[in-house]
Amino acid sequence: MSDTRANLLGAAFMVLAMLGFAIEDALFKAATRSASAGIGTLIFGTTGLVLFLLLSARAREPVWSADYLSPVMLWRSGFEIGGRLFYALALAFAPLSTTSAILQAAPLVVTLGAALVLGERVGLSRWVATGIGFLGVLLILRPFGEGFSPALLFAVGGMIGFAGRDLATRASTPRLSRWQLGVSGFAMVVIAGAVITLTEGESRLPDLPGLLALLAAGSVGVAAYTSLTGAMRTGEVSVVAPFRYARLIFALILAAVLFGERPDIATYVGAVLIVGSGIFTLVRSGRQKTA
Repeated sequence: MSDTRANLLGAAFMVLAMLGFAIEDALFKAATRSASAGIGTLIFGTTGLVLFLLLSARAREPVWSADYLSPVMLWRSGFEIGGRLFYALALAFAPLSTTSAILQAAPLVVTLGAALVLGERVGLSRWVATGIGFLGVLLILRPFGEGFSPALLFAVGGMIGFAGRDLATRASTPRLSRWQLGVSGFAMVVIAGAVITLTEGESRLPDLPGLLALLAAGSVGVAAYTSLTGAMRTGEVSVVAPFRYARLIFALILAAVLFGERPDIATYVGAVLIVGSGIFTLVRSGRQKTA
């Protein structure tokens, strides 16, 4: 397969993955109209876990691996729990559009973590881009304004958790397949759901439409995860990765159509700053690696 064709295929996989994740978020948010966040996360996580176990069994891979207990994977699991816990609460209590916009800052946090934890070189231009991206997050949050919503802090917590997970994934052993990583990840979603359920004031089971939405969310999430893995393993990372920001476009459309959300100008400006700085950082990183 030629490099151009591989990159096109990788980009297509990435766009499909981002569409899937946006649909997953919308289905989960719709389900929390009847289900509490904890119960919803439990059902969603169990659905994904069962599907990944079946995929792993089909590939004749062991269900359990000692690598799950390696220090890096334990860190990954901890960040996964935190990310899923806070992001589920954000989807339940904050607007989908702003939650998705804040999530787009995760690659910037990964860049910051790679420099501070993994010792990767980050030039001045990428530091400036990272700072601009965080300015975009502040524009969306507006922590000192009248429009500040404390529920958006859940989105920030989810974003940090997912960034830590991605950073730990970089350092994880290649002995674990994508199915095994999926099993580990969704097992942490179940744990996050249990934590939320134990701490939330009132647990509510979903009605039938809510249950179907959660089952669909888990199924779509597995498909999206699989597409994401295909994207990262097919095309060049520097070419494919910027297409991850298509998730925000899909999320804004779904938020408007399904939930009637209309973000204000400051939110749009913040989203542009986050996405623009993120794309610059990814492209710059790719050029440095090929230089």
